[in-house]
Amino acid sequence: MTTDVPQVVFACVRNGGRSVISRVLAEHYAGGRVVALSAGTQPGEHIHAEVAAVLEMLGLDTSRETPELLTRDTVAASTMAITLGCGEECPYVPGVRYVDWPVADPGGQDEATVRTIVADLDARVRDLLVELVPGLDLPPSVLED
Repeated sequence: MTTDVPQVVFACVRNGGRSVISRVLAEHYAGGRVVALSAGTQPGEHIHAEVAAVLEMLGLDTSRETPELLTRDTVAASTMAITLGCGEECPYVPGVRYVDWPVADPGGQDEATVRTIVADLDARVRDLLVELVPGLDLPPSVLED
């Protein structure tokens, strides 16, 4: 049995919405069994306030989230790169598995729209974690009442 912990980088353009949501959810559900990073090809100054508000309402801490630049080294150190709208600007590293998740940008959206985007990413992240860590006992979704 391997003791390697898979690392996933979630990448978008500004690193203020989709990638942050994905990283925070992955970290919450993985319980240390996966390293989750997020970065952007053109990082903004801060994460989107509407994203932080919805995640905080779901009990997820965003206080330490700051946009980071996506580098070739970050991708190279990862098992997998999940792209969320950064397209061809994402550095390509042979040997790293890339998956594109076509998810709407939550920046500037109303709470209901952001919640819909979070729900989409929640399902995708949960499926990804089960794939990366067979036998992982996921806690209940943060979206369940």
